[in-house]
Amino acid sequence: MKHLVAAFLVSGTSLAAECPKAPDHSAAVDKLIARVQEADNQRTAQEISNDMWQFWTDAPDEVAQEILDRGMQKRSAWDLLGAREDFDRLVRYCPDYAEGYNQRAFVNFLQQDFEAALPDLERAIALSPRHVAALSGRALTLIGLGRGAEAQDTLAAALELNPWLPERSLYTPAPVKEAPGEKL
Repeated sequence: MKHLVAAFLVSGTSLAAECPKAPDHSAAVDKLIARVQEADNQRTAQEISNDMWQFWTDAPDEVAQEILDRGMQKRSAWDLLGAREDFDRLVRYCPDYAEGYNQRAFVNFLQQDFEAALPDLERAIALSPRHVAALSGRALTLIGLGRGAEAQDTLAAALELNPWLPERSLYTPAPVKEAPGEKL
């Protein structure tokens, strides 16, 4: 199998029909979201968030996992072009795997190409609506695009799932309007 993986990675061939469905970790992620909402401190919340990443980055098969891991390593080394190529390949191979889009969006975000990042984040969220990192990434991307009101709405949704997000300092709740006749 490793030779097949290596041949696939070198060739860049699109095998979208062969990508299995991504594992359904929604129940496990829901439990982690419930735990992070009850966390007493930042450190505990971060540990729980790290556990969420283990599920989000669990690719549909060995081929997809190899592409994902390689792309993430390249991104960490600031080989953003190489990472983008790997995530493009992953999205072609597994078009229904949310993390491929999320990681490609992150590369585009790092390059400050917010216009390119936004559709990928929206696709990741459509595939995985409780993907807290994609939601917070969408909020940051909208800030980069100067779309503050939309960013605040998205950030509010992300903070509802995980109130400990580092981006919470960027959230500014809308002022509460007084109801008519309640002014004292």
